[in-house]
Amino acid sequence: MTPRLSRRTTLRRGGSLLVLAPLLAACSGSSDAASEANAGYVSGDGVVVEIPPEGRADPLELRGTTYDGDDFDSTALRGAPLLINVWYASCPPCRVEAPALKAVHSEYSALGVEFMGVNTRDKAGPAAAFEETFGITYPSIPDTDGAVIASMDGSVSPNAVPTTLILDAEGRVAARIAGAADQSTLKSLLDAVLAEAA
Repeated sequence: MTPRLSRRTTLRRGGSLLVLAPLLAACSGSSDAASEANAGYVSGDGVVVEIPPEGRADPLELRGTTYDGDDFDSTALRGAPLLINVWYASCPPCRVEAPALKAVHSEYSALGVEFMGVNTRDKAGPAAAFEETFGITYPSIPDTDGAVIASMDGSVSPNAVPTTLILDAEGRVAARIAGAADQSTLKSLLDAVLAEAA
């Protein structure tokens, strides 16, 4: 029997996030302006990978300085789930998923979930304009040199934007969404990680 790909996949023991690499697809626009804006842009197709606790790799250690000048260290947040969203302002699917991220942040930050953005292209001005437009209030780290993404041990491809990671309370990747995230999927993944910690 030939395996069938679905939008939601669970990795079994010993699984690897590398299975997503062939699923990444180049984004194409319908006009010259869209094509130019998307030059070098790669996005996933919304595939969700969930990793059971026994199959998770070592905790990620994500460090950087936010656009506001605050130091961020993910190890200081151990004990709480962390949602990391990789984005940039002119990324079309990033704009599509922003309302879902805002809504989930509003609901789940009260439940103890931490949120952090990683912006792969923008200086402070465009990033702030995006956040203001979409009402995003959690902080983001600029990563125009790719150092933050590189520190994620291959969990995020440098060109796969947007990508959302859900880290468990130990800082291990529990789930990954390659492509635009929707509200129901985010809530389901966060509920699962919160239930583990209960």
